[in-house]
Parts: sequence; C-alpha cells; structure tokens
Amino acid sequence: MKTFFWIWLGQSVSLIGTGLTGFAIGVWVFQETGSVIGFALVVMMTMLPGALLSPLLGVLIDRWGRRKAMMLGDLGAGLRTVFLILLLSMDNLQVWHIYLAASVRSICEAIQFPAYAAAIPLLIPRKQLGRANGMVQFGGSGAQIIAPAAAGLLMPVIGLQGVLIIDVVTFVFSIAILAFLRIPRPQAGGMASRASLWQQAAYGWQYIQARPGLLSLMGFVALLNFLVGSSFVLMTPLVLSFGNETDLGFVLSAGSVGSLVGSLAMSLWGGTEKRIYGVLGFCPLLGIGLMVAGWQPAAWLVASGVAILFFSFPIISASSQAIWQSKVEAGVQGRVFATRRMVQQITSPVAFLLSGWTADRFFIPLLDSDGWLTPWLGPLFGTGSGRGIGLQFAVMGSLLLLTTAGGFLYPRLRNIDEDLPDLPVTAEEA
Repeated sequence: MKTFFWIWLGQSVSLIGTGLTGFAIGVWVFQETGSVIGFALVVMMTMLPGALLSPLLGVLIDRWGRRKAMMLGDLGAGLRTVFLILLLSMDNLQVWHIYLAASVRSICEAIQFPAYAAAIPLLIPRKQLGRANGMVQFGGSGAQIIAPAAAGLLMPVIGLQGVLIIDVVTFVFSIAILAFLRIPRPQAGGMASRASLWQQAAYGWQYIQARPGLLSLMGFVALLNFLVGSSFVLMTPLVLSFGNETDLGFVLSAGSVGSLVGSLAMSLWGGTEKRIYGVLGFCPLLGIGLMVAGWQPAAWLVASGVAILFFSFPIISASSQAIWQSKVEAGVQGRVFATRRMVQQITSPVAFLLSGWTADRFFIPLLDSDGWLTPWLGPLFGTGSGRGIGLQFAVMGSLLLLTTAGGFLYPRLRNIDEDLPDLPVTAEEA
C-alpha cells in the first residue's frame, strides 16, 4: 500500500503540471489565433493520436513492464514541455508546434494511463481496488480544480514559459519517485513472444471479444461517454445563452466540486460488493443530472445538474476499472486496457463533432419562437436562444436512463461479477 501511495502522489502532482500546461497553452493558442477552431484542434490532438495508437502501445507496456512504461510516459511528456520552453525562449513558438506537442502528449498519456491502471492490482489487495481507483479519481479531480485556477493566477505573473517550467518540475518529481520504487512484474501472458507487434496488438481486442461480459462493459461505457460528451461540449453555449462568464464559472466550479466529492466518497467507501452495481447503480444520476441541467435557464439549476453528473462519474469509473483489473490476466492488461481506452476514448471526438451540428440544425430550431415544439415544450423548457440546447440535454439524459435500463436487463453485463472469476496475480520479479 505504501508503494501505491507514493506512485499515486507522483502521478497526481504530474497531473497538476499537465493541467497547468493544458490550460496555459489553450489560452495562448486562442490569444494568438483568435480562432475557436484552433482551440478545438488542440483539444482534438490531445486525444486522437494516442487513442489510435493505443493497441500498439499496449503491447509495449506489457513488454516493458508497468514501472518502465510509466517512467517513459512521464519522460516523453516532460521532453515535449522542454521543447516548447526552448521554442519560447527563442521567440519561435508557432501554433503548429502546439499541435505537434499536443500529439506527443496524447501518445505519452496512452502509455502512462494504461500502465498506471495495470500497476494498481500488482500493489493493492483485490478488496481495496475500489478505494485505490477512487484515490486515482480524487487525484484527477483535484488537478482539474487546482490547475485552471493556478494557471489563471500564474500566467500574468510568470507567463507561459514559467508555467511550462513548473510542468517540467512535476514530471521530474514523478519520475524520481518511480526510480526509487519497485513494481512487481506479472508473468507474461497472451501470445508467444515471437508473434509480431501487430499480432500482439490485435490480441487485446481478441481477449475482450472472447469475454462477452467485458465486451458489453466496454461498449456500455463507450456509449455513456458519447451521450455525456454530446451534451457537455455544449455546456458553455447553454450557460452563455442566458448568463455571463461568472455564471459559467459557477457552473464549472460546481462540476469540479461534485467530482471531488464523488472521488473522495469512493476513496473512503470502496464501492459496492458487486462492482457492476457501482457502474449501473450510479448511471441513472448521469441522466438525471443532464435533465436537470437542461430544464430551465437558471445558473443554479444547471450547476445542480452538473454537480450530480460529476459526482457520479468517479464512482462509475472506479467501479468499472476495478472490474477490469480483477477479471483480466495481469500479463496482458497493458494490451487489453489500451484497447479499451481506444474504444472508449474515440467516442468523445465523435460526440464533439456531432453535437454542434445536431444542436444548430435540429434542436435549437425546435424551441425558437416559432419552433415546431414551442407550443408543447416551451412552457417546460422555455423558448428562444439556448432552449433547444436545454432540450438536447434532456434528450441525452433520457437516452442515458434507457441505456442504464438496457444494461440491467442484459445478463452478460449484469452478471459479470459472477460469470468472470477474479484472476490471481503472479509476479515473476520485483
């Protein structure tokens, strides 16, 4: 447990540094280009490259071992930041450099996060996996709260270059901790070592496909990500359609607090005895949160819905993670977790792209002053600018409730704890 705590501390500090850089770079790109598309491209480049390469990177995680993979992920991200510092010092930083750096970050995270998740069951007793994953969620939630506020205060004082230097220091801190710790190496599993890299990468998918419970859980969470992502990307236009920047800050802060409370609750509680109930049991709150947020144009109401939504996420995520850590052979978790990450993460960019189009072309016109649904739904949601987005939130919330009901009714998913046994962890070396 002590080893896990130090790794968790190092990774949590590193996440704060990454959050500082992400916020500062986003501000810099928007200030330099004045383009929302340019800002959106940075977000896309921090997600897509790593997601697409995840199956190949998962093979390397299993070959290298968890500790080495995490160190290389931190090192690559740190070198990326050093590269940006050098360009800034030469007054030669350009937007395309940011896109390249965002891609490198995406690839490094695709190495680091699955390795981190695969290291936890090697360090923590099975009964404590829920709490351990809750702590991981707590570290991420804390970084989401601290990093934007700290970056906003530091940017006017030390500039982008100063923020980047802090990020490098956090990576050095994380690598130094890993250098002095030992993580047991699980016995090799899966295909023979003579198999090609591509064959090894495909094994992650084959492993999941051969286990319908894991396949259904992966698809279920991917669908959750899509439905929530389709709504959350519209949070800013929803709030600004009736409020101002202060209202938006209040709403986003409520989400951060909800996430922190949910993470803390999971860290202390550890989750349900049947872990799938921690997934399915809290999913209805996601739908309720979206429906509350979209109901009426009031900042306190949107903030309440967002807080409910973000309170649920850490519990669902930690419970799902504990299932995968318990049911997947330790020696192939790098490949399997990387494949799962690719499938679940790729849904977010798709949701981002589709949500704006469906809002502009379909939902917003429905509740305009002369919209088709104005006579019937206008008294419930209101009419005019932004109310169609509120309707879209409610529709996505309703689909989440239906998705959860489907998950409860599907026996492969509902009975995953009984159908798939917890697998023992056998280490070859420290």
